[in-house]
Amino acid sequence: MALTPREKAFIYKAYETKTVNQSTLLRDTVLNAISNSKRRRGTSVFKLWKKRAKKADISTVRDNMKVIAEIEKNEVGWIDKIYAANGWTRK
Repeated sequence: MALTPREKAFIYKAYETKTVNQSTLLRDTVLNAISNSKRRRGTSVFKLWKKRAKKADISTVRDNMKVIAEIEKNEVGWIDKIYAANGWTRK
């Protein structure tokens, strides 16, 4: 059973994507290693991987938003104070 030209194109594209991802990772790793080797004494090490926040559970987010809405009804403007303290503007 032979591959169609479309299937071949998908395979080539997947291989190209894999190669690009690997070369990008290698580039970032080498750049990080060079930066760490040339850093001044006493400074912190540059990390290759940054911690990412986990995705929130949708039901928990909805419950939290309900609580926030109830508090906003009782105490008007508390969210605006938080935004102002952080230098943000509320939309």
